[in-house]
Amino acid sequence: MLWNDESRAHSATVSVFKPAAEADLELKLRLHRRLLDMLNLSVLERTPRDALRTELRGTVNALLAEEKKPLAGPQIDHLIEDLLDEILGLGPLEPFLKDDTITDILINGYDKVYLERGGRLERADARFLDNRHLIRIINKIVADVGRHVDESQPMVDARLPDGSRVNAIVPPLAVDGPMLSIRKFARTPITMEKLVELSSVSAGISTVLSAIVAARRNVLISGGTGSGKTTLLNALSGFIDERERIITIEDSAELQLQQPHVGRLETRPPNIEGKGEITQRELVRNALRMRPDRIIVGEVRTGEAFDMLQAMNTGHDGSMTTVHANSPRDALLRVEQMIGMAGLEISPISIRQQMASALNILLHVERSEDGRRRLVSVSELVGMEQDVILVQEIFRFRRKGRGPLGEVLGEFEPTGIRPKFIEMLAARGLKLPPDLFAPPQRVN
Repeated sequence: MLWNDESRAHSATVSVFKPAAEADLELKLRLHRRLLDMLNLSVLERTPRDALRTELRGTVNALLAEEKKPLAGPQIDHLIEDLLDEILGLGPLEPFLKDDTITDILINGYDKVYLERGGRLERADARFLDNRHLIRIINKIVADVGRHVDESQPMVDARLPDGSRVNAIVPPLAVDGPMLSIRKFARTPITMEKLVELSSVSAGISTVLSAIVAARRNVLISGGTGSGKTTLLNALSGFIDERERIITIEDSAELQLQQPHVGRLETRPPNIEGKGEITQRELVRNALRMRPDRIIVGEVRTGEAFDMLQAMNTGHDGSMTTVHANSPRDALLRVEQMIGMAGLEISPISIRQQMASALNILLHVERSEDGRRRLVSVSELVGMEQDVILVQEIFRFRRKGRGPLGEVLGEFEPTGIRPKFIEMLAARGLKLPPDLFAPPQRVN
């Protein structure tokens, strides 16, 4: 049976003198608490949603009668779906998790919910009952990864069953109430063809990128938070030969590689006692023992940058990673700083030599003011001159202004520099049309 043997009746009627939306939310939460006392949770977990919906209807009608809260049929249907979301899902978050147009869910306290659609933030017409309700939903999320959040452990990272990335922080660190951030996991990976369709990459650049990946050039993708680094990395991976063995390393697994031979590794945070942590650096070292053809690190943050460069320099050509940076040159400075974090006795000039030898292609992505994410620069590392890494830009996105709806106008164009990797591509039978790199002819 779905129900415990204890009585289903009792509970005094609660008078509600609040705005309708808040009153409805309180009613839903009140019914939810009573249902949890009545439900046999061990059976509930194995009960299909449709069967539970049928079982709930009679009970909800009885409880509504006790509450002296008559509702019309459609209202009852909506209430039952909300209750199912509370019991089986994540309450007010459920509609947003099911909406594929939403990429981020950002919550600043129980009554401030924001969504990102198409690169733009908007306030959602949704709220939690109070901060305790929000914390209960947060703990429901993190319980799946064996974590808990409270004053003694106020920060936590987790992942939803579909792969969506979750970060939560609660008081006393969050001053105005619990904060929850969810980066949703795309059900359908975005391909390079889709990026071209969205004008995030030009068709010509897509052709060049496919050849770069096929020729096993090592790639570093840079950009700011939410600029599309992981999306581009996923799209690039579509050009990798299916016969190659790929090992991915991430803090929170979100890469969606389509190849059949992929080994996915994920870091482990320390436990309550501060022990048991497994870092990206340890995973990169271990990956070298797993006979990978390519290693893909979701994002380098600290000393693992050095081990990644070592892998690129020791037979794992075609490896890729991303880094937070505001420009291509800043990306190289960031990697240099990270290698310094590895605690190695190595001079700056030696670090740069390692970088110049290991890295071949630098791709920089940006999220513009209109919310559009674009690949704005394709550069090639061509060696060292004294103590400076030489970088030449091959393609760029040239802005031309703003449109009537605030959209950023511009076009992708070659700089006119003929990349050095053309010879390597030709040696591998990968020939590119020469006019791909011809500078645009402008009329004065």
